[in-house]
Amino acid sequence: MNAQACRRRLCCPDDMGTGHLSKSSEELVIVPRRRRVRPYRIVGVFLLCALSGIVGYGVGWSQSGHRITDVAQTRPSLARELAEVTEEYDQVRRRMVQLERATAIDKQALKTARNTIADLEGKQASLEADLTFYRNIMAPSEVSKGLQVDQLRLNQTRNDNEFGFKLVLTQVGDNKNYISGLVAVNIIGERDGEQEVVPLRDFSSDVEELGVRFRFRYFQDIEGTLAIPDDFEPYEIQVVAKAEGSKASQAERTFSWGQLTGN
Repeated sequence: MNAQACRRRLCCPDDMGTGHLSKSSEELVIVPRRRRVRPYRIVGVFLLCALSGIVGYGVGWSQSGHRITDVAQTRPSLARELAEVTEEYDQVRRRMVQLERATAIDKQALKTARNTIADLEGKQASLEADLTFYRNIMAPSEVSKGLQVDQLRLNQTRNDNEFGFKLVLTQVGDNKNYISGLVAVNIIGERDGEQEVVPLRDFSSDVEELGVRFRFRYFQDIEGTLAIPDDFEPYEIQVVAKAEGSKASQAERTFSWGQLTGN
């Protein structure tokens, strides 16, 4: 901090003795002086900083050492837990694979069982139909006697407008002797807006004559294939069977094309 210069008169000893002031005077100038920093203070600051750094490093190293020690101590435990979790995961995965295989096997077994049941039901229906068929033949008191047109079936093949047919003729009642004769099959339909009656031989290469000969005691199947032209629309099939000889008789039956083909 700066100070102003002060001037001051000084009295000589002689003047003081005489009680007079001397004209001669001396001027004193006061100049501010900065204090020098003492070296020991600087050294103390450096020592204090160094001590603080050492203490901080020691504390950090101690804490990190404790953490490293804790990790080192828990590492075996963590390894065991990891191994246990891995083993449990492997067991669950193996169990899942087993369950998936068991599920697939169950589905396949269920599918097989359903197919078997469907086959058995189909066989049962077929056996019941056969039982009814034979019962009708052997029980003349319940049905008409003599020659009968029992049934006609149509099944579509892989080719368009081509069908497999099966005609069943039966003799009901007296089955001791054979019955023989001719059966004619006609397809009734429409072509170019007009009704036509077409014999089976025109649509089937398996039939060469207008009538198909038969001879049997109980029943006879007449099978083959027929192809319907694109310009012909069938709606009925007429079957007329005539027996010859001592058992001369006639049986006639008309079947709906839609019912036969399911259309």
